[in-house]
Amino acid sequence: MSHHDVLHPETLPAEPEKATLEGRNKYLGFWFFLGGETVLFASLFGTYISLRNSTADGPSAHDMFGLDLVFIMTILLLTSSLTSVYAMYHMKNNAFKKMMLWLGITGLLGLGFLSLEIYEFTHYITEYGFTFRSSAFGSAFYTLVGFHGGHVTFGILWLASLMIRNAKRGLNLYNAPKFNTFSLYWHFIDVVWVFVFTVVYLMGKVG
Repeated sequence: MSHHDVLHPETLPAEPEKATLEGRNKYLGFWFFLGGETVLFASLFGTYISLRNSTADGPSAHDMFGLDLVFIMTILLLTSSLTSVYAMYHMKNNAFKKMMLWLGITGLLGLGFLSLEIYEFTHYITEYGFTFRSSAFGSAFYTLVGFHGGHVTFGILWLASLMIRNAKRGLNLYNAPKFNTFSLYWHFIDVVWVFVFTVVYLMGKVG
């Protein structure tokens, strides 16, 4: 069977994302990539923690942050992680249309998260004059949270590209590893957001 052939239920491997050498290599390479990303985010978190009180007499986290909006953002992103799980479940069962449906929902939830984050940044700038150059705290905040937002943006574009390119191809041994790798990446940025929510917003309000 060619690696572009559509999979049929009776011939579907138990783990289509790892059924070929290319798929296994993608899976392994992705974990090396995640290791580097983890170190990078850890450095950004460390920088933020050390600078979060350096406000230069400007607004502090306690002054600005509203947990209601951030809580909604968190629910959207964590729900998108769940929908990506549903998508991968249907991929393993060769239900291509259902997989694409749940991936589409995942992308929409990610767009909702990004929209609220843009609104949040705009609110801080217009209401408090809180910008990247306002203080060391401002630089650390926008770098960390914005860097995560950049990862979400990249993930949405990646997902859109996968869905558009494979809309008429069905599921095969060539694209199954790509869908799986995206799902793992999406889980990673969701986990990072849990730390952002805790370290930046919760600690900012109670600290």
